[in-house]
Amino acid sequence: MLKRRSFHYSFFPGMASLCALMVFAAAASAQTPATSVPALDAANKAPSTLPSQLQDFGAYVDSARKTFDVPGIAVAIVKDGKVVMEQGFGLREIGKSETVDAKTLFAIASNTKAFTAAALQQLAEQGKLKMDDRVIDHLPWFRMSDPYVTHEMRIRDLLAHRSGLSLGAGDLLYWPPTSYTTKEVVEHLRDVPIKNGFRSGYAYDNILFAVATLVIEQASGQSYADYVRTHLFQPVGMDESLIDKTYLKPGMDVATGHAKANFKNLEPVPPMAWLNDPGAGGIYASVHDLAKWMNVQLAGGALPGPGKDGKPARLFSEDSQEQMWSMLTPITIIKPPIPELAPLTPHFFGYGESWFLSDYRNQRLVWHTGGWPGMVSRITLVPELHLGVVVLTNQESGAAFNAVTYRVLDAYLNPSQKTDWVAVYDKAVKKAESKADDSFATHEKARDKNRKPSLPLANYAGTYRDPWYGDVVISSEGGKLRLRFSKTAQLIGTLSPWQHDAFTVRWDDRTLNADAFISFSLDMDGHIREARMEPISPLTDFSFDFQDLRLTPIRKAEAE
Repeated sequence: MLKRRSFHYSFFPGMASLCALMVFAAAASAQTPATSVPALDAANKAPSTLPSQLQDFGAYVDSARKTFDVPGIAVAIVKDGKVVMEQGFGLREIGKSETVDAKTLFAIASNTKAFTAAALQQLAEQGKLKMDDRVIDHLPWFRMSDPYVTHEMRIRDLLAHRSGLSLGAGDLLYWPPTSYTTKEVVEHLRDVPIKNGFRSGYAYDNILFAVATLVIEQASGQSYADYVRTHLFQPVGMDESLIDKTYLKPGMDVATGHAKANFKNLEPVPPMAWLNDPGAGGIYASVHDLAKWMNVQLAGGALPGPGKDGKPARLFSEDSQEQMWSMLTPITIIKPPIPELAPLTPHFFGYGESWFLSDYRNQRLVWHTGGWPGMVSRITLVPELHLGVVVLTNQESGAAFNAVTYRVLDAYLNPSQKTDWVAVYDKAVKKAESKADDSFATHEKARDKNRKPSLPLANYAGTYRDPWYGDVVISSEGGKLRLRFSKTAQLIGTLSPWQHDAFTVRWDDRTLNADAFISFSLDMDGHIREARMEPISPLTDFSFDFQDLRLTPIRKAEAE
C-alpha cells in the first residue's frame, strides 16, 4: 500500500500500509454460491472437520463482506499439513454473476515479498550469493543517496525495511504504474532522500525490492518471472499462480478489484501490472495455491513427497527459513485506537526477511499483508501449531481480512471465547473515518477564501522537475490548470485555488483517493521558486509520497 495498496496492513486501523486499512461504509451484498474443499452444505454450515467456533464460518464471512462492503472473499485454512478448508464467498465483480471460489486468482501484492526472500535464500544455498554480500558486489552501479549506505547495504537489508528511507519512499516511481523500467527505478534511488539512520529503525518500503529483483536476475541468469515460476511455483505445485497481470488471459477465474471512489462509492478498478518492481508485489494467486505455500512454510521448507535421493525434497533449508523468520528490525508497538482491540496487542513485533513477526495469545505469528488497487490480503502462520490461514479480498478493507483472520485464530487458540471481530473492526473503522473528517475540517477552518493566488493562473503553468521522480507538467487549458505526472498515466488532475499560492489537485481517476495540496513559493521578484505537494486526506495510501517531491520550474529548452 501501498489508497490501500502495498503493502502491509497491520493490527489496527491507522497502521495501514498503502492506504487506510479501512474502507468503509457498510452496504448489503447478496450471499452467493461458494466452491470449497470441503464444501459447505445448503444451510451454510461448516463441515465437522472445522473447530466448533467455525461451524458458522460461512455466515461470519458474509457478515464481514456486508459490513465492510467487500464483494468477494476467499479463505484457506491449513492444519498439520492438511487443507482444512478452502473456499470462496461472494462475487468476483459487482454487477456480474461469477462467484469467487477456491481457485479464483487475486493480486496478493506484498505477500509476494516472501517469494522474493525465498528466491534469494535459494540462491544463497546454491552458492550464487551470500545474504550478507554487499549489493554493489552484484550490482556495481547501485547507488543510494548516501555513500556510506551505498557501501554497506547488504542483500539481507533489502528485505528488512531498515535502510533509512522514509515510509514508502520512492513509491511514485512505480505506483500508480509508470513507464520506468526496473533498472531505471533502481537508478533513481541515488536521488531518493534518506531521512533516517541506516539500520536505526523500521520504515516500510517497496523500492528496495526492485533492487532485490535485479539481484535475483543477476545471480540466477533468469528473469524474475522465470525464476519464481521455475524454482518456487512449480516445486510447490502452485500451478494456477501468475507473476503479474500481463499473464492473465480472457476467461480466467480472476477477481476484479474494487475501490471506494471519493472514499464513498464502490467501483471496479482496472487490473494493474507492476512490471518495474515485481519482487515487491506482482503475484496473482488463489487460496488453493497459497494453501500449498503455507504448508511448505509450516514444514520448514520441506516439499510433499520424496526427493530424487529418497530424502524429503526441499524448497529451501531449515536454516534458510530460520533466517527468514528471525527478527531483523524491531517495530514500535502502538496503543490500539479502541479498547476492544487490546487483545490483539502483541508482546513483541518486528520484521524478518519479508515476514512480520509477532505473537497472539502466547503463540508466535509469522505473517504478512498485501494491498493493491482494489484488493488486500493477509497470510498468517502459527508455526508451533502447524496452522495457517490466508484471506484474499477484492476490496480495500483491511478490517475485513483481519476480522476473518482472527476468527480463525481464535477457533484454534481461544476456543472458549467467540469474539465478534467484525463488530470490533467496524467500530475502529468508524473512528478512523471520523478522524479523517476532522483533519479536513481543520484545513477548512484555517483557510482564508479571500486570499487569491499571487499570479495569474497561466503563470503557474510549466514543467517542474523533481530530482528522483522526474517531470511534472502543469498546463493552462480552457482557463483551468491541469497537472500531469510525466511517467504516470493515471496521475492527471485539475488544480483549484485553495488560498494564497496553494491549490488542490483533484485527480481524474476518483478511485485513487489521493487528492493533494500543491503549494508554490515565490522569490523576491515574484517568480516561482519551488512547488511542494502533500496528500489532503490522512486516509490516502502512503505510496503517494507527494511530500518527498521538490518540484522546481525548468526552462522550456531543458524540458525538451
